[in-house]
Order: sequence, then C-alpha cells, then structure tokens
Amino acid sequence: MNNIICIAGPTASGKTALAVALAKELNGEVVSCDSMQIYRRMDIGTAKPTPEEQQGIPHHMIDVAEPDEDFSVSRYCAMADPIVQDILARGKTPIIAGGTGLYMDSLIRGNDFAPFPSTGCRERLEAQADSEGIEVLLNRLREIDPEAASRLHLADRKRIIRALEVYLETGETITAHNLRTQAIPPKYAPIWLGLDFAERSELYRRIDRRVEIMMEMGLMEEIKSLLASGIPKKCTAMQAIGYKEFVSALDGQCSIPEAVAQVQQSSRHYAKRQLTWFRRNSSIHWLTRNPGEGSEEILAEARQIACIFDK
Repeated sequence: MNNIICIAGPTASGKTALAVALAKELNGEVVSCDSMQIYRRMDIGTAKPTPEEQQGIPHHMIDVAEPDEDFSVSRYCAMADPIVQDILARGKTPIIAGGTGLYMDSLIRGNDFAPFPSTGCRERLEAQADSEGIEVLLNRLREIDPEAASRLHLADRKRIIRALEVYLETGETITAHNLRTQAIPPKYAPIWLGLDFAERSELYRRIDRRVEIMMEMGLMEEIKSLLASGIPKKCTAMQAIGYKEFVSALDGQCSIPEAVAQVQQSSRHYAKRQLTWFRRNSSIHWLTRNPGEGSEEILAEARQIACIFDK
C-alpha cells in the first residue's frame, strides 16, 4: 500500500516543522515540493530548511539544480517520483511537503508529460519568435489549438512555444494531451494535510517576520554572491520573490527598506494564491491554527487524521 502524506499550504505556515515531526513518528523521509528550493546556493531567500530544522530527517529534492538552469514541473516529477518509489520500497513513509501546488498535484497524479525532444524544433520556434515576434506564434497556435491559445497571453512566451512544440512533435495538441492525462486515475492516494490560520493577519505577520529574519541571516550577501558568480539577473531563479526585488535595489531602482516592504507584500499575495490553489482540492484535511495555538496542537490533529497509531 502506498502510505504517503502530502503537506500543503501557504508560505510561512509551518509545513517543514510539521513534516519533520510526522517523519519522526512515521519513520518517514521528506520530499520537498518547492519550485525554488531545488536551486543550489539559494538558501536564505527560499527559506530552505537548515540542518538544524531538518533534525536528521532525510530531505530530498533540495539543491538539485543550478540557479541558471531552466526547471519545469515535468523535470521535477521525473526526479521526484523515483525518490518516492525508493522510500516506499524501503518500507518508509514519503512525506511530500511544499507550497508549489502544480508540482505536488502533478507528482501525485503521475502525469504523463509530453516529451521534450531534442530535434531542434524548440530552437526554431525560439528563433522565429525572436525574428518575427511572439504574436506570430500565438496566431499560429490559435489555428491549431484555439482553446490553449485563449488561455495564453503574449507575455507567456515559454508556454506558447511549448504548446506549438508539443503539436509539431507529436501531432497532438497540448489541450488534447492534458485532457487525456487528466482522465488517468492518480498514481498515488495520499493523506492530504493543509495548513492555514483562523486569522489571516497571523499568517501575514509570520510572512513579514520571515522576511526580516532573512535579512538578518544575510540575504543581501547571498544575492550579491550569486550575481558575482555569474548568475544572470534575468534568469528564472533570480526572478523569484525575495530575489528580484533586491536585485532592483542593488541596481538603484529602490531602497533596501522599500525592497523589504515589496517582498513582504508580494509574499502575502503569493500566499493568497497558494491557498486559492489548494482550496480546490477537496481531499485536503485543513489544520487551521487558532489564536494562541502552537505547533503541538496542530501535530496532535495531524496525528489523528494520519491515523499514525494505527500503522
């Protein structure tokens, strides 16, 4: 039987602490599901769990890519799924913990992603976008897959090119591919746990304080070191919340305090989007922290839901 637990929720809600606590009781290992913690040398701004926070529990899918590499949900699943299978094969409990909903949902579903062939098709599409403009490609996609095109904006260059690439390489539109994939039963049937707060102001307070702690830990030095090593300012990893704002500050576009305030605001908005995503999952058992409650109360509730003592 696939004994798997998924811990979802917004940033700064305590997912790592709960994952570690449950792993200790379940003989488990943690599989990170965070689209930024995959990057090496980006530790502070991604709130990557420290060795002290990991408490000796193995953590997977952290530090698996360089900051200037492109990463995707398909690559995440290709790397994470064998890890989950290995943990199960060793008689342990995989605990998938993170706030990147697309990655988590795709891993659990076992999505059959369209291939990424190295035939030069993508490069040709990229070159066409550079020479003729992305609108030409979007118009072409409207003829091939109007449903996909209707969901995309001109700013979605990567997705426009990807949709055309899938069709040109496979003869199947990305809309048809996604519908076919969604019809396949999920690969895993985990126990879903979601973290939230009865008072949204408490979550926002934790987010604001986390950014302040990141600054105290040396976030600016981390960013300067990344840039000094040759990491491009415009690469995907450096466009993450908590990095791009301070890059702007280093470029003189705003002050450090203004950048801090922007990171806090952007993080709060991101938390709202995360909650919106996860709320669509009717299988999630929500652990809502009330005023005055600490981690022990949440852990006790999680124990009941996960039926730990029946294992």
